[in-house]
Amino acid sequence: MILPSFGIVSEVIPVFSKKPLFGYPIVAMSGAAIGFVGWGVWAHHMFASGLGPVSVAVFSMSTMAIAVPTGVKIVNWVMTMWGGKISFTIPMLFAIALVVQFTIGGLSGVTHAVAPADTQQTDTYYIVAHFHYVLFGGAVFGLFSGFYYWWPKMFRRQLNDAIGKWNFWLMVIGMNLTFGPMHILGLQGQPRRMMVWTEARAGEGFFNFGFWNRVASIGSFMLGIGVLLFLVNVIYTHKSKKVAIAPLDPWDARSLEWMTQSPPQEHNFDVLPTVNNLDEFFHRKYETDSSTHGVTQVHSAEEVMAELNAHPDEHIHMPSRSYWPILLAFSLPVIGYGVIYNRTLMAVGAGLILLTMFGWAMEPSTSPDDDFDPPAPGEGGGHTKELSPLG
Repeated sequence: MILPSFGIVSEVIPVFSKKPLFGYPIVAMSGAAIGFVGWGVWAHHMFASGLGPVSVAVFSMSTMAIAVPTGVKIVNWVMTMWGGKISFTIPMLFAIALVVQFTIGGLSGVTHAVAPADTQQTDTYYIVAHFHYVLFGGAVFGLFSGFYYWWPKMFRRQLNDAIGKWNFWLMVIGMNLTFGPMHILGLQGQPRRMMVWTEARAGEGFFNFGFWNRVASIGSFMLGIGVLLFLVNVIYTHKSKKVAIAPLDPWDARSLEWMTQSPPQEHNFDVLPTVNNLDEFFHRKYETDSSTHGVTQVHSAEEVMAELNAHPDEHIHMPSRSYWPILLAFSLPVIGYGVIYNRTLMAVGAGLILLTMFGWAMEPSTSPDDDFDPPAPGEGGGHTKELSPLG
């Protein structure tokens, strides 16, 4: 769940730091390592279930080991920002929040590698706090960073900056007020799924259960309002006549997707670009001065696209539109539910999967409307017809 958001942040931070991603090969390798080691981490939530000493030892070691590649990513992101000209846009704020919140969640997560402590923490609010700092502070904040960053590319509209800042701060403050106190509650022994507690169990002073649960409740409302503000931002952006069409390159981006029109065509490029650099789009816009180690802009985004599309392919073949993939997707929950509860339903799901796979495989490879012929350069420079602001 966390790796897609890690990828988003690895795109966003270099753009708003005005620097390439520090240690790109290491970032890529650490992502693969997280994907592999992650399969051996989950059971640290089951140490109280009687796994046995060998299983507990193995999962304790993997819980400790996964801190290495995740720590590497944190260092790479921090070093990318170090010495850069940081722009605190909404995507960048959410990306920085991910780095901070995920680090907190990771520090509490490493404690699960200590089997005796983890056994005591099992099924307490400490686990809830750790999980949400990783999942919400990590994965969800990364997704919101991506929403704000790629929204102009997807819909040609840039989300409102003022509403976005309220959205960000309410979510950050609300998340920490909600899940931060749960570390204290969990270490004091408050179990999960606890509806009420007696005064005898509530604790005194700083460790009073009632006080910290009230703080968490207030934070949850702030967090919910922050998420709702994102929906308000989306509605305002697409309904208000005051919102102008976003430029092709509103963030001075670095990667290939910004070399397409907004929103991109189904086939992305009229001409397959030749990639010579990691940040190809950036290097087409800027030249590096070897003497000063600075950069000078030599082309705008529009000029880069015009040059790329000056000689489009004469004929681009696109797959036909098909409803078989969505039918296949709907078949999977049927067989999944059937495997657990009903063999007849499992057979029905299996039949639907086979039917949809056969239909998809036998679908004609051509149809009257599956081709795209780019116009001649003099007739539009290789672009398709003008799209509406909502695509």
